[in-house]
Amino acid sequence: MAEAHTTNEEELASMRRVTWAGLALNLGLSAIKLVGGAVANSQAVVADGVHSLSDISTDVGVLVGMKHWRKPPDDGHPHGHRRLELVVTLGIGVLLLVVAAGLLWRAVRALGTPAERPGWLALAVALFAVVSKEGIYRWSVAVGRRLKCMPLVANAWHHRSDALSSLPVVAAVGAALAGPEWVVLDRLGAILVSVFILHAALKLMWAPLTKLTDAAASEQMQQRLRSCALDTPGVGSVHKLRTRYLGGSSLAVDLHIQVEGNMAVRRGHDVAEEVEARLLERIDEVVDVVVHLEPLEDDGRDRREQSTRAQK
Repeated sequence: MAEAHTTNEEELASMRRVTWAGLALNLGLSAIKLVGGAVANSQAVVADGVHSLSDISTDVGVLVGMKHWRKPPDDGHPHGHRRLELVVTLGIGVLLLVVAAGLLWRAVRALGTPAERPGWLALAVALFAVVSKEGIYRWSVAVGRRLKCMPLVANAWHHRSDALSSLPVVAAVGAALAGPEWVVLDRLGAILVSVFILHAALKLMWAPLTKLTDAAASEQMQQRLRSCALDTPGVGSVHKLRTRYLGGSSLAVDLHIQVEGNMAVRRGHDVAEEVEARLLERIDEVVDVVVHLEPLEDDGRDRREQSTRAQK
């Protein structure tokens, strides 16, 4: 079995830096939205402030989790701790779901009650939220994708959801300011924000749910793995390929290769090690490889040709 390197200190520092920046921004925005929304009589802005509060929890979850999910394997966790990435990401999605459901219920119940016209402060707060949250999203998603950190990318989309959810708030508050007959749009804006957050939460939860249940890699990825192994000198056939995600985009691969039956044991072992090395070096997602060695059958040439054709 072979395994790729774990995250170094420089990469961890980059993840911490962007997450701490997001946490500081969320603390400030939460206070500004909640106070500004209350003072300016805007339920949509207050709802947006609660959304920002949920972002604080996910920032803390990422900061705590990143200390553990990139640790090297140990006796208790021979495959490493990467699945903590999936647990943290799933937790972010669940929290978003709960927050969105609460906001939606509150906004729907408020539709039938009298509403005051919001003030200009509400519009200024919503506009500031859009610009600042879009900025932290772009920074976070860039770092997350570069380091292949699924929770960081998920948290970035949490920032983006906050930015986008503020757009209908801007529209609703702006319309309400235009005339008292449009005040109801502030309530409708809160409902639209809630629906958007629900959609984002379900989308975030889908990937970790499938990977925690040992879903295989895509057919395209499996074809890449087979082709890479078949290109190794000495490999006559590849079969019984199994894949599963250890966390985020980290892929564990288990496959059987066939070599000439009269090949020396040492030579066969070298071929298997070469397959491991090629998969780890050429396919970034692969972090763990197990290769089983078998003698090539008489129809090995035909099987290789069939495997090769299957890739085309």
